[in-house]
Amino acid sequence: MSELEREDLELEAALRPRDLSEFVGQQRVVDQLSLVIAAAKKDNRSADHILLAGPPGLGKTTLAMIVAAESERTLKLSSGPAIQSAGDLASILSALEPSDVLFIDEIHRLSRSAEEMLYLAMEDFRVDVMVGKGPGASSISLDIAPFTLVGATTRSGMLPNPLRDRFGFTAFLEYYEPADLEQVIQTSSRKLGVDIEGDALSELAKRSRGTPRIANRLLRRTRDFASVGEHGVISRDVVIQAMELFGVDQAGLDRVDNQLLRLLATKFNSKPVGLSTLAVALGEEPDTIEAVLEPYLIRVGFIQRTPRGREITPDGIAHIQP
Repeated sequence: MSELEREDLELEAALRPRDLSEFVGQQRVVDQLSLVIAAAKKDNRSADHILLAGPPGLGKTTLAMIVAAESERTLKLSSGPAIQSAGDLASILSALEPSDVLFIDEIHRLSRSAEEMLYLAMEDFRVDVMVGKGPGASSISLDIAPFTLVGATTRSGMLPNPLRDRFGFTAFLEYYEPADLEQVIQTSSRKLGVDIEGDALSELAKRSRGTPRIANRLLRRTRDFASVGEHGVISRDVVIQAMELFGVDQAGLDRVDNQLLRLLATKFNSKPVGLSTLAVALGEEPDTIEAVLEPYLIRVGFIQRTPRGREITPDGIAHIQP
């Protein structure tokens, strides 16, 4: 990890809201979570299992941290790709203390064996562990401490129904409105000690793809640009210059986004293209296109999914034309 990436991660952590009152946007989800947590605290029990679904960067990890903090419980973190087997999951579950909050990011990427173990753990707070191999193998049932599972996924459709049905509450996070992003940027600028003008807030917000994580990243890069250029206050002109330097256009699209649109418009003559073919042409993984690039491009109407593949729209063509 580079020094810049490490600094970004540290700053991102520092900019996270600490409780639901600080969390900007997603008001319906905030109200629902507040009720779930308050009811559990009133009854002196663990909160129901919670599933947080939505595109990357909308605050799923932050909300998991807030759930633990507001519940006054210890948070344990893991991720679907890190849990490669049922044994890995059993080790994590057996180490939990009563009422701990276990956060599993990218829960849709759990192995099949870990998924099946999780069904029993979520419902009955026990796990079945196989001891030995072959004909002499036997299953031992172990009780585990009651806990709250908070799962996060960008691909809720990939979750098997038995797992999805075991969550007591599912929250669907949506892209942010510009006004909410302006508030996010303003709060972050105060934490960073940055002076920023109102029209600069609006300019950054509209380039942030409806995503707080991107808004904070663009703010940090604009802060760096302003610092090196010795601009005391971040104005709209400073934002525009910084975004031109970093290749982020007025719609929030970067080099890869625009390259994808140009491929669809020119190389494939605006005809539908299969995901795997598009991934090879772009030099990206299909999962990256489907989970990171595509949702926003569809949302702003630049591409569309068809039965035959991805296709650029007239608005997408207009965007890349000089």
